[in-house]
Amino acid sequence: MKKKILLVTGSSGLVGSESVSFLYKDYDLVYGIDNNQRKIFFGKNGDISARQKEVIKNVKNYRHLNFDIRDRKKIFEVFKKLKPEHIIHCAGQPSHDLAARIPFDDFNTNAVGTLNLLEAVRRYTPKSVFVFLSTNKVYGDGPNYLKIKELKSRYVFLEKKYKLGISEDFKIDQCTHSFFGVSKLSADIMVQEYGRYFNIYTCSLRAGCITGLNHSGVELHGFLNYLVKVNLEKKKYKIYGYKGKQIRDNIHSADLVNFIRYFLDKPRFSEVYNIGGGLENTISIIEAIKLISNISRVETNYEYVKTPRIGDHICYYSNLSKIKSHFPKWKIRIKVPNILEEIIEKNKYIKSWQ
Repeated sequence: MKKKILLVTGSSGLVGSESVSFLYKDYDLVYGIDNNQRKIFFGKNGDISARQKEVIKNVKNYRHLNFDIRDRKKIFEVFKKLKPEHIIHCAGQPSHDLAARIPFDDFNTNAVGTLNLLEAVRRYTPKSVFVFLSTNKVYGDGPNYLKIKELKSRYVFLEKKYKLGISEDFKIDQCTHSFFGVSKLSADIMVQEYGRYFNIYTCSLRAGCITGLNHSGVELHGFLNYLVKVNLEKKKYKIYGYKGKQIRDNIHSADLVNFIRYFLDKPRFSEVYNIGGGLENTISIIEAIKLISNISRVETNYEYVKTPRIGDHICYYSNLSKIKSHFPKWKIRIKVPNILEEIIEKNKYIKSWQ
C-alpha cells in the first residue's frame, strides 16, 4: 500500500517547521529539505539548527534531507523515489535588503529553486498538490501610489476600494519590487503557469509579515521577532523612513499553516491568495515599539533613518475576501498582542538560560 508522504522545503524555518509540527499526524512519513542556508545568509543569528534538531527529536515520522533546492539532480532523485502527495515549498532567500547584495544567490534560490521543484512535480508526481510561500512584495511599491492618510501613529488607505486592503488583482508590474520581490514574483508566476499549463494543483500564498515563536528574526528579516530581541537585549532598533508609521498585517505561522491544511484537503488549480492578518492584525513600527515596551516593561531604544528601504511599502495589508470566500471556515485566531506576548515570553526564557 502506497504511503502518504508530505514533503516540506525549508523545513527548519518558521513556516516549514510549523508545517511539519502541525501536519505530521496526517501522513505516514514527512520529509523535510533544509541545509540551514539561512545561517549563510544572515550569520549566527539566522542559524536554525536548534529548531531542526527539535523537529527531528519530536516528530517520529520525520526524515531530514540536508541539501539545497538549487541542486536540480538531487531534487529529481528525491521526487522520483518518494513521490510525495503534498509539497509545501517554504525554502528561499527571504530578505528584501540582502537580495540586492547577492542577486545571483537570491534569484537562483527563489526562482530557479522553485522551478526545479515544479519540474520534478510535472515529471514524477503530476497529481500532487504544490503550495508555494510567495510574498506581498510581488506587488512592488505599487501600493505606495495609492491615496493614503497620515494618522497619529500610522498611515491608512484613503480610498474606499482599499479599506479592506490589497487584493489579488492589484497590479504587479511598472513599479519597483526590490530584487527579492522580482525573484519571488518570477517563482510565483511559474507556480501559476505549471498549474494552468499542466493542470497541476498549485497555490501561491502572497503572505504579509509572518511571525511566531520559532522565527529567527534578524535586522534584514523578521520584523516583530527582531524588534522583541532588540528590546529585551536593550540594543538600538533602526526605523527606516516614513516616520515609523508604515503598517503591515501580521499572521502567526500556525494560522498560515492551518490554511494550508484547508487547501491540501480541497485543492484548486493555479490559485493565488493574499494571506496575512488582514486589517484587524495590522500594526505600525512605532505602534509595535510601544506595545512591546508595555508588555516587556523594557523601554525600546531606537533611532530614525530618514531614507526608506528601496521598494518598501508605506501601507500594506492583505484583503482576505477571496481566501475567506473559497475557505469560509478558515479564520485568523491569533491576534498581534497575543503573538507578541508569546514571543516575549519565549525570548525571556531563552535569555534566562544563557
